[in-house]
Amino acid sequence: MGQISSFLEPIDYGVIIGYLILLVGFGYYISFIKNKKTDASYFVAGNTLGWTSIGLNMWGTNVGPSMLIASASIGFTTGIVAGNFAWYAFVFILLLAVVFSPRYLGANVVTLPEFMGKRFGDSTRNILAWYTLITILISWLSLTLFAGGILVQQLLDMPMYLSVILMVILSGFFAAAGGLKAIAYTNVFQMLLLIGVSLLLVILGINKAGGIEHIYNSTPGSYWNLFLPADDSNYPWTAIILGYPIMGVWFWCTDQSMVQSILGAKNLKQGQLGANFIGWLKILDVPLFILPGIVCFVLFPELQNPDEAYMTMVTQLFPVGLRGLIIVVLIAALISTIGSALNSLSTVFTMDVYVKKYRPDAAQKRIVKTGRLVTLFGSILAVLITLAINSIKGLNLFDIFQSILGFIAPPMSVVFLFGVLWKKTSTKAVNLVLTLGTVLSLGVGVLYLWVFPNGEYPWPHFLLLSFYIFVALCVMVVAISLADKTVQENHDELLTINPKARPDKQVKLLWVLLTIVMVLLYIFFNGH
Repeated sequence: MGQISSFLEPIDYGVIIGYLILLVGFGYYISFIKNKKTDASYFVAGNTLGWTSIGLNMWGTNVGPSMLIASASIGFTTGIVAGNFAWYAFVFILLLAVVFSPRYLGANVVTLPEFMGKRFGDSTRNILAWYTLITILISWLSLTLFAGGILVQQLLDMPMYLSVILMVILSGFFAAAGGLKAIAYTNVFQMLLLIGVSLLLVILGINKAGGIEHIYNSTPGSYWNLFLPADDSNYPWTAIILGYPIMGVWFWCTDQSMVQSILGAKNLKQGQLGANFIGWLKILDVPLFILPGIVCFVLFPELQNPDEAYMTMVTQLFPVGLRGLIIVVLIAALISTIGSALNSLSTVFTMDVYVKKYRPDAAQKRIVKTGRLVTLFGSILAVLITLAINSIKGLNLFDIFQSILGFIAPPMSVVFLFGVLWKKTSTKAVNLVLTLGTVLSLGVGVLYLWVFPNGEYPWPHFLLLSFYIFVALCVMVVAISLADKTVQENHDELLTINPKARPDKQVKLLWVLLTIVMVLLYIFFNGH
């Protein structure tokens, strides 16, 4: 976008180009020189983690440049109501800690498809592998690529398709070559810098706007309410209360990318403490990521496109040189996230589909070559999906993200909740939910977003649609399971939590404290 790029000086572009050259050079060195003969390191396993690493890893996975841009956008438009997606999450993180984690760790599994394979058999595990590919392709790859395309579009004033192709070429280079490891070395630094930037942005913005009280008095009262009226067009409280749990269960309890840190815990207590830690860290999402959008609303009310709120704050409030550094860190972090998604897509297909089903005797070089071809194909497919997302009308960036995730979530939430909590759930039921249920859920999403777009047609809120689909799939699971006369294998050992694995006093105390804090926050941020 012209007006944003016009605020960048030659020194800013110099910083951007220099940083990217160093990053590419570092990636080339790690990929082709230092690790030239270590094909086995192409697919990398996780390490044993303590509670601090678990919390920071989960938060780092959840927090990224796309979140900064999207959260500032919704903050500019509606205030802190989107904070529900961060604060309401503690309920489902608690569910992960006390309901799912003991069973996952007790089963001694590395992946969630492996767990469900133990519960329902290889057919379910195979279907889940494909489902995982779909979710990685859409939720982690295409949506992040879309956010990156918007950022590059704003900076260079180029068409979205060129922005997306540029991002995927850079990301694909690292993922296909193995240079993703190089970016991984800088991930912690980049995440801390992003958090520091957001904090500095908030401080500078509040000072420029005349303080918190002036910001509060300069915005509608609804901007400071977590629950809006049931007839609100943006986020009615009914949609939040009923619809977000579907997304919350899927994202926090069943998504491999999020749960991986828990699976790598030293022991259950460390996993439960790590989950509690990210619950505290999620409190920071509102002041660090949504508040900049509200401050932008006060400082720059004439801004036409809310998706430009974050970059407008950066270019207007930061000095020359620092603007370039922040922008290049945003770009590098996006490249890292996109590269990670490409790597995950390649790994799941190559190991869980190609090797497991078709070529179990494949040599390591053949496996790595296949993985790189999958990365190339995934990149092309992701570009096409991203351009389709860009054609969605009537929604801002944050709403696009959440609506797409809302249509992905119901099948997985149903399968894992019933698979873990109801012993009578049958293999036939979960397989039909994962196949027909996914077609139903994604089909409704396509109708809602593209065929009969919301705004032109009288749809319910997308979170309510997610809830309705969830209820329908629950009915499907119960009906099919009760009608299925196949003798189900006894899974008491897999599904029953060992009494010795129940939360100890320290874990319980910390969760009680977090619950009290969250309740107080919900009381304080309502009634304005």
